[in-house]
Amino acid sequence: MFKYIISISPLGYMYGSSGAFLSPENLVGRSGRKFPPEAATLSGLIFSTTKSQHQSSAREVREKLQAELRENLYVAGPFWAEVDDKQDFYVPIPWSKIISRKGIDEWKFKDGKWGREHEKSDEKLEPDYQWQKISAWGDSAKKLQANKVVSEHPWKFSSLLHPSLEKNQRCVKQADGLFLENSVQIPEDICLIYLSTYPLEHGWYRFGGENHIVEINCEEITRKKVLQLLNQEIQRTFALVAPGIWGSTRYSYRYPQKDFFLNQNQTVQMLTDKPVAYRYRAKGRLGTGRYAVPAGSVYVLDQPIGKSWWNWDDDWFPSEGINLKKLGCGFCLPIDIKGI
Repeated sequence: MFKYIISISPLGYMYGSSGAFLSPENLVGRSGRKFPPEAATLSGLIFSTTKSQHQSSAREVREKLQAELRENLYVAGPFWAEVDDKQDFYVPIPWSKIISRKGIDEWKFKDGKWGREHEKSDEKLEPDYQWQKISAWGDSAKKLQANKVVSEHPWKFSSLLHPSLEKNQRCVKQADGLFLENSVQIPEDICLIYLSTYPLEHGWYRFGGENHIVEINCEEITRKKVLQLLNQEIQRTFALVAPGIWGSTRYSYRYPQKDFFLNQNQTVQMLTDKPVAYRYRAKGRLGTGRYAVPAGSVYVLDQPIGKSWWNWDDDWFPSEGINLKKLGCGFCLPIDIKGI
């Protein structure tokens, strides 16, 4: 199971991926916005750092280390935390809990169907908060709001306009001369959080597609409640805290396409949002672009799984150069749904 918390603190702005070229049809240029970086980015950094640190070692030693990482390195995220309290990091709120500035609501099961607790209310609440502290996992929406352990994302997006100049003169190119970069600013007291089975030495690294400089720290997970939660068996109800990718390279599904989920006695019911784009690098190659089930999605099964995410069968996860379980695919935690 995950043993380490790896925290990432950017120096100034960080990338949020490049927007589309500026044109009359795309004056905002925010279509490419994506943040924070997926766990695959950290996995690649650990591989490359280990390789460079042992560059002078014998070939057999280097190959053994790389083989060990390929076999045993697992990462999950992204999450975030306050710098002074990294052990109590923030994870996505399950979609079954609606926490708004105007009030709260919660999805429940009645007669085998989804319904809201306050469905007779004239006002249908929409969530204003997307993150909660992991120490409060399992608390009701009312308790989460009362204890003030929920939050919006703490980073801010800002678009920076960049010109592309002609080679021989200082003027903007006539075609596609301007583009927007979606930069992200994170407060100094906030850091990104990832879970890992391997540590990473403290230092300054280039991180993400735009190679921005970040400070990385690593510490063991010491909170007993967090360790117990990560190892808790999942039965009939659970929520994703990281994007889930299921199916083949040609088709994306909402859940693993294996016998356990497809048998006659199994029905999968969900609360989810629209799929999110997902892409990663493995062994230096860019993986196939996929659609992922977003973090926060809630699953209800007829038959219990009876084991934690860590013990799920490897063949439930797609393998495209690397088994996506090693990149935290569909990392999830058990939850309680009223009526189940």
